[in-house]
Amino acid sequence: MLILGFKEGHDGAIAAIDDGRLLFSLEAEKDSFPRYDRLTAEVLLLAAERLGRLPDALAVGGWVKGTHSVEPPSRTGYFGVGPGAVSDELGRFFGQDVRIFSSTHERSHIMTALGLSSFRPGQPCYCLVWEGNIGSFYLIDEHGAVTHLRHVLADPGNKYAYLFALADPRFPANKGLLRLQDAGKQMALTGFAQRTALSPDEKKLIDFILNQEQIVLRLPKDEMTWTPFHNIGVESQEYRNLAAKLSDAIFDRFYQYAEGALTEGYPLLISGGCALNCEWNRRWRECGLFPEVFVPPCPNDSGSALGTAIDAQLHYTGSASVSWDVYAGDAFVEDAGFDPAEFDVRPLDYAEVAKSLADGKVLAWAQGRWEMGPRALGNRSILAAPFSQETTVRLNRIKQREGYRPIAPICLADDAERWFSGSIPDPYMLYFSQVLAPELQAVTHVDGTARAQTVTPEQNPEMARLLAAFRELTGFSVLCNTSLNYSGRGFINRTSDLVQYGEQHGLDGYVVGDTFAVRRRPSA
Repeated sequence: MLILGFKEGHDGAIAAIDDGRLLFSLEAEKDSFPRYDRLTAEVLLLAAERLGRLPDALAVGGWVKGTHSVEPPSRTGYFGVGPGAVSDELGRFFGQDVRIFSSTHERSHIMTALGLSSFRPGQPCYCLVWEGNIGSFYLIDEHGAVTHLRHVLADPGNKYAYLFALADPRFPANKGLLRLQDAGKQMALTGFAQRTALSPDEKKLIDFILNQEQIVLRLPKDEMTWTPFHNIGVESQEYRNLAAKLSDAIFDRFYQYAEGALTEGYPLLISGGCALNCEWNRRWRECGLFPEVFVPPCPNDSGSALGTAIDAQLHYTGSASVSWDVYAGDAFVEDAGFDPAEFDVRPLDYAEVAKSLADGKVLAWAQGRWEMGPRALGNRSILAAPFSQETTVRLNRIKQREGYRPIAPICLADDAERWFSGSIPDPYMLYFSQVLAPELQAVTHVDGTARAQTVTPEQNPEMARLLAAFRELTGFSVLCNTSLNYSGRGFINRTSDLVQYGEQHGLDGYVVGDTFAVRRRPSA
């Protein structure tokens, strides 16, 4: 059965599943479109090109007719897992009879995690969905039926990001405005926190934020001038300390419920945008309440088209299980060559690339299909040696982002315990671990942590070969790995954009497939 899934709104995407196998997951932001972009004609055309026939079912994710979750519903809408959360009807698609399936946005998060997990078939499990507007636990039975257990906190993701906006003097005062990138920046800044006792001002603001409903829509920051943290600046120590305490308070709300109520010994699925918070994921994985914790590589809305397609498969076949690979996007488009008058172009030699990296070069690396989800997992990457803090500064300058942002490492899974302790293996870069090797200065955050991705030859043979070659030269199978993209845009996916980006931002070379290209002379 061929199912084509659609996600409307921000983080638009199309995904296809054929007889339980993921064919592709195509996100609108990829190929240098704006981050969090809505569905575009380009994505629709690309999906149509990749399909060999018309689908048997269209899975349309529930959404809203507007921007905010409380606006009128589109199809099954945003919220709910019970009656009314699923619809199925006969429809027409390019002159052919098809089933038109829809389920709520809430269910899409649950099904993304369930379908991609490796839990044995029929294993009951718990699920946590926490994102901008949802903060709830669920029980999934042996048949995939979902029961809502407890609404723990309204709008946990929005409340987390609200503090960044409140402290940032550049954030405007108007209601209803949300910057989707703020949560990731705040996660980085909590690493700078000093663990001090909760002050009266901190407690008052945290309690106030957590008690709000629809905080983005109802509480513009110009009504918050009563707190000393209003416009205090996101790089102030006072803000950093408070951000960590708010993070702890949100996690504790959910942990306290889980500790008291989720006592059956089932594994835990985690989904929603808050599942990109590596510190929270680490705490769930290490808390001891669950025998296993799984977070999919696309837990935010970038995975919702896939989640709705999985929900449709469960509805029609009784199974949510999907065979999948994280490199499920489109192949790199070689729409331009490297001019031999400008570039020294030669076949890829892993030892040569490893030596360039060891010598301090910063290289673009593009292989195969792009990664689904927001994290660069070794197919659309900027790579560098991991030994110098100056490399961190240079990479953040290339990326045009704040200097407080950490750089993630990528390493061979077999060696990971030499360099990191804690939540490893971590093939999708979703957990914080502690850095053990003092030499790894470029990938060690101020608090001694790293968001390390672990790689095996089976998962990514090209990256594994490069890491092994780098180990032969340096003794370390670790590299800096940051996403290959223009600031504010999705992954670069064509040579013309790649060369333009590299020449603008000072990359030293390019690996595309089996080609290694280095500029013959410095760019003007």
